[in-house]
Amino acid sequence: MMNIPTPQTRFEAAYGALRDSIVDGTLAPGTHIIQEEIAARIGVSRQPIQQALALLKSQGLLVESGARGLYVAELNPSETRARFQVRAALEQVAVREASLRAVTDPDLAEAIRSEGEAILAKGERLVATEQFKEAVTEDIAFHSFLCRVSGNHLLQPTLEVHWLYIRRVMIAVVLFADRGPLVWKEHRGVLDAVCGGRAEEAAARIATHIYGSGGALATALERMSR
Repeated sequence: MMNIPTPQTRFEAAYGALRDSIVDGTLAPGTHIIQEEIAARIGVSRQPIQQALALLKSQGLLVESGARGLYVAELNPSETRARFQVRAALEQVAVREASLRAVTDPDLAEAIRSEGEAILAKGERLVATEQFKEAVTEDIAFHSFLCRVSGNHLLQPTLEVHWLYIRRVMIAVVLFADRGPLVWKEHRGVLDAVCGGRAEEAAARIATHIYGSGGALATALERMSR
């Protein structure tokens, strides 16, 4: 039987295509969003496009400018710092909880180590071969992994909207911030502390890492805007 797209799948396709185009920079900050052009490009009707645009606006990826319509949100240093402050608070919870779980369950600690090392190895390899955009994806995968192994099911969905913005910034300034090797060295330190059950050390390391990354990215945005 032929699979006929449902309204939901058409919406998901439209949303996914628009989200990815904004995040990877194909639709640059400040781009005017014209529904008819987007609908023709993606190959869906205006209704799923309208639904997708409403969701993207609620997530802060699009902004409305009076009667002129919707535009791709700009990236700015103050917003970047604010998002990273939220990240730091939530990810400290994640690594503390993951550490406490690891110290009471050696099998879990070993599983966390194994999965974490695989992510680290891939990320380090991508940086070494200058595949920077791919390394961004793996960077976010590592932090998502920390949220997942915390056991707190609310952390990942709470952070998801911030990840969309943060991924945009990381891709936009990937060649300006120049923190690739340091990022993965810091990731390894966090993983070691978590697997060793050292909750406060893990929290301190993740805070230092996130604030350092956020500051570097915000500074890079400032340099790019000059």
